[in-house]
Amino acid sequence: MKLQDALDAGAPPIVAILRGIRPEESTAIAEALVEAGIRLIEVPFNSPDPARSIAAMAEAVGTHAAIGGGTVVSAAMAQSLDDAGGTFMVSPNIDPAVLKHARELGLDLLPGFLTPTEAFAAIDAGARDLKIFPGSVLGSPYVKAIREVLPADVRLWAVGGVGAANIAEYRAAGVFGIGAGGSLYRPGDSAADVGAKARELLDAWKAAEI
Repeated sequence: MKLQDALDAGAPPIVAILRGIRPEESTAIAEALVEAGIRLIEVPFNSPDPARSIAAMAEAVGTHAAIGGGTVVSAAMAQSLDDAGGTFMVSPNIDPAVLKHARELGLDLLPGFLTPTEAFAAIDAGARDLKIFPGSVLGSPYVKAIREVLPADVRLWAVGGVGAANIAEYRAAGVFGIGAGGSLYRPGDSAADVGAKARELLDAWKAAEI
């Protein structure tokens, strides 16, 4: 499933970032997230054997959720993501060559930026979903200011320090979606733990409807 397909099917724009997940636990945690209502799942490439985890998740829940790879910083990583069955690519930076290769593979793009210059470089490279990272460093007023200068068709996602406690202020600042990492999953968490935290996060998202 592609990222936009998941959104069109009613998935909330929340990416579960599973940094450090191991292949042997990936299926159970992906199933717990989908059952809780989160349908956008990212496996960062600095996790143990990320391609195996992505492949396992894509096979288990890929018809119900979009499975992507994060911390993708090279064309080889983008290729590995595509080969594993992932459908969207998240990066911490703007590398036009990597974004170009990912687009050619048919991957949805979600590159990370901090400054307006980086944001417009990503837009020039074909991205229409942008990750402001780390989102909490300059806070929601900065997010609001960035949102005001971006093209209307560009969707802004806040990642880094954004969770149930501060979703409302970031939604008010104009973000389209968020990425949740440590507030949702840490290595060693059980599938039940992740599912419970996912439901809490979704409740906070719904309470912040604007």
